[in-house]
Amino acid sequence: MKEKEIINRTQMPVTVSNMIRDMQVLGIRKEDNILVHSSLSSLGWVCGGAQAVVQALVKSVGDGGTLTMPAQSGDWSDPDEWENPPVPQEWINMIYNEMPAFDPLITPTRGMGRIAELFRTYPGTLRSQHPQVSFCSNGKYAEYVTSDHPLTPQFGEDSPLGKLYSIGAKVLLLGVGFDSCTSFHLAEARLESMPIKRMGTAMLKEGKRVWEWFTDFAYDADDFSRIGERFEAGGHVQHGKIGNATCSLFDLKEAVDFAEKYLQKHRVNN
Repeated sequence: MKEKEIINRTQMPVTVSNMIRDMQVLGIRKEDNILVHSSLSSLGWVCGGAQAVVQALVKSVGDGGTLTMPAQSGDWSDPDEWENPPVPQEWINMIYNEMPAFDPLITPTRGMGRIAELFRTYPGTLRSQHPQVSFCSNGKYAEYVTSDHPLTPQFGEDSPLGKLYSIGAKVLLLGVGFDSCTSFHLAEARLESMPIKRMGTAMLKEGKRVWEWFTDFAYDADDFSRIGERFEAGGHVQHGKIGNATCSLFDLKEAVDFAEKYLQKHRVNN
């Protein structure tokens, strides 16, 4: 028998209106540009689910603000490296030949959560063209953030992360930790000693579906939680609750600059 889901009756329902209030208390303002990483389950029982969360975020920054979320599609990668789950070796060449080309309009996200996946389809949302690590954006700077996302370096200065850095964006960790802080990859892309690796994907090239091999940095998020702890210790992060979710809000530029200095010391010299 399937186990019934039990609602915690000691917690109040989370609504659009009380999320907006919580966001204001945390420090989110009209015309803010915010990169959001999120977990729907961390919020508690949300009246309207992911739709309510996206609507609360959109209303909180207003028409003059911009919301951005990662829209990564990890299935559009080299199947020879898949581990969760792996595929039989005899399938590899078939996948190279048959995987549909990435399409920003229909290719789903993977591992981004229900809020980010719904945001991908929200009216007015634009998506960058990178077949593996695209970003979705909605609002004033959405076109600027998502346009001309280079295949490599995928998290470099010309990527959506670099553009969010240039417009003074904030980062909201909504019920997730610094291990989800994608902006630290921009700091990695600035390191001269970063290792590189070969990557592959199915994409459109001159209007035709191809399997494209390319070289990029071997990005590694293993120490992002540690970087986040050190960054927090310096008093750079505002903490609060949105619904029942523990949240952090901070300046993206400050975080990236801090991470770059940390990585220079702890990765480059080791």
